[in-house]
Amino acid sequence: MEQNAQPVFGIEKLYVKDLSVEVPNAPEIFLEREAPQVEIQLNTGGRAVGDGVYEVVLTVTVTAKMAEKTVFLVEVGQAGIFRIQNVPEEQLEPLIAVACPNILFPYAREAVSDAVSRAGFQPIVLQPVNFESMYMQRLQQQEAQAGAPAEASIQ
Repeated sequence: MEQNAQPVFGIEKLYVKDLSVEVPNAPEIFLEREAPQVEIQLNTGGRAVGDGVYEVVLTVTVTAKMAEKTVFLVEVGQAGIFRIQNVPEEQLEPLIAVACPNILFPYAREAVSDAVSRAGFQPIVLQPVNFESMYMQRLQQQEAQAGAPAEASIQ
């Protein structure tokens, strides 16, 4: 590998890898007047798919419940193929865990809002997410687990 090679970070493709909408208690749930409790979960993952080419998937799961009844469940797997080359090894993981999800998030936000609307509900607008903070928390958890006594990590 050349020492003078310029770092490369580019978007090859953005796409919805997974989209799921469930309204298990329809049509009766539409007669309810109470506002549902909404829970949002985010997960990111990345993997190499070629030399200097990575797929990163941001999964957003939105669950709305009223008491014990599920009002709706929407899951979007917004993915991207990114070209990342000539980047120092220690910078690769932050790019995949922070920079790529930041690019994918607006697309995931739109897909979630559209899916919830098409399911017959008021759109959910996802608030901005600090992926850098999420990444740092995950690193701290991994360090804490690595330093924990062996018995403590057995579940």
